[in-house]
Amino acid sequence: MTVVVGYLATAEGRQGLASAVTEAGRRSTDLVVVVSEKSSSPSQEVLDQRAADMAGLEEQAGAAGVSIDVRVLDERHDVADDLIAVAEEVRADVIVIGLRRRSPVGKLILGSNAQRILLESPCPVLAVKPQRQGAAQ
Repeated sequence: MTVVVGYLATAEGRQGLASAVTEAGRRSTDLVVVVSEKSSSPSQEVLDQRAADMAGLEEQAGAAGVSIDVRVLDERHDVADDLIAVAEEVRADVIVIGLRRRSPVGKLILGSNAQRILLESPCPVLAVKPQRQGAAQ
């Protein structure tokens, strides 16, 4: 079995990666990172951020003894579909997603991708938020 994590080049995506490595280490299982691209040619800035994040991921995973498989997918339908399809394919133990902070009104409505993943996932979902700026680590 495996831990599957959805990745975007954002603070939420980086927190998702870190939490997924921790979860995979705790479960003594592999980690599959799903990168869904909305276009076939992402900007150089996005590619550079992804390369930096993946280098950090490899270092953290190596230290935790976790093997990783990074899958860059051209977005077939949407991010939720991609993540759910990979989770079903690898028979995932858990999906990890990063959530962004929302205003009090925004909390009434969860992001559509996050909501779909939570409702349609074939396995449990661990939703994480990045730490607030200046929060104790």
